[in-house]
Amino acid sequence: MLSVAEALARITGAFVPLPAETVSLAEALGRTLAENVVARVTQPPAAVSAMDGYAVRAADLTTVPARLRVVGEAPAGGAHDGAVSAGEAVRIFTGGPLPAGADAIVIQEDTERDGDTVVVKETVAAGSYVRPAGLDFRAGDVGITAGRLLGARDIGLAAAMNHPWLRVRRRPRVAILATGDEVVLPGDPIGPNQIVSSNGFSLSAFVEACGGQPLHLGIAGDDQAALADMVSGARGTDLLVSSGGVSVGDHDLVGRVLGEQGMELDFWKIAMRPGKPLLFGRVGGTPVLGLPGNPVSALVCATLFLRPALAAMLGRPESNGAQETAVLGTDLGANDRRQDYLRARLSIDSAGRRCATPFPRQDSSMLATLAHADCLIVRPPLAASAKAGEAVDIVPLSGGILGI
Repeated sequence: MLSVAEALARITGAFVPLPAETVSLAEALGRTLAENVVARVTQPPAAVSAMDGYAVRAADLTTVPARLRVVGEAPAGGAHDGAVSAGEAVRIFTGGPLPAGADAIVIQEDTERDGDTVVVKETVAAGSYVRPAGLDFRAGDVGITAGRLLGARDIGLAAAMNHPWLRVRRRPRVAILATGDEVVLPGDPIGPNQIVSSNGFSLSAFVEACGGQPLHLGIAGDDQAALADMVSGARGTDLLVSSGGVSVGDHDLVGRVLGEQGMELDFWKIAMRPGKPLLFGRVGGTPVLGLPGNPVSALVCATLFLRPALAAMLGRPESNGAQETAVLGTDLGANDRRQDYLRARLSIDSAGRRCATPFPRQDSSMLATLAHADCLIVRPPLAASAKAGEAVDIVPLSGGILGI
């Protein structure tokens, strides 16, 4: 059996970033940037006021109160055409351009207006309440780097940099196929030996949350002809993801059917728990990732392998599945030869540390436990017993777009 690290390396190594496409700024949220966003303008384009008040020469305010003659106004979107000379001031508003000759702003709370004269009650230093040209960015600056998942802040910055269109990676098209006579779709009649299928829906949601376009093919029963027919629906996609049918039972037909269609098998077992039966190969140029049928195992394997595969296609830097750390909230016994992923809750302990406490029962059939988990505690093969308070690696689940 392969190690998790080797399996991850083989899977991510099989993908390259997809071609770029151009989308409008309004359609760019949640997309992955394919090219750097470079500022087309300087912001602000000139020195402007950061407050409502008066543009002055700091040298005129060495002693206060000081009386200055108001010679004009500089509103946002307008300007004072003349220069500020000794003993003069210009009424200015937030965003208004600093007039020539002025080097500071006196906020209006520190003044008292008397007709064409303003009485300044506080001294100011040169540069006070002035936003210099290019304070935010200058033309030619790189604002957002390629590979970034675009959020609302990025959209705002791209707009400010004068980009109505952005180059983003094409969304990976992922065909999703659930298998098994024992599963039915939600809402359909449930036979005496059947359960409701969740994998197709959870995996479709997972793909979409990761930036892909899911194509839910439905459920294929334990029939080779029917399975082969549904697999054909994956033609033209960037990845086929199946759930179930990749173990060694008489009814585990996915590997057999794909083999008859010329699949080049890379591997089909990993030394991990949950999720030992995991298949990876290629059929007719389409990569195939065969996940276990158990809903918990399928989602854990999707987190560890499908997400990095999608990241690799999108050119994102997180394609190696980086982990984080926490301290254990309880003692753990020694681990066996398989890398273990324990569902756990996160909290903050009395020392202010992030603390991961595994659920007392880790049965892989318990989907509700996974839904309530904040992270997976990673237990390497043959890990020694560990005490509460010891550091441990975790894979975060909550708090992100995946929300699995």
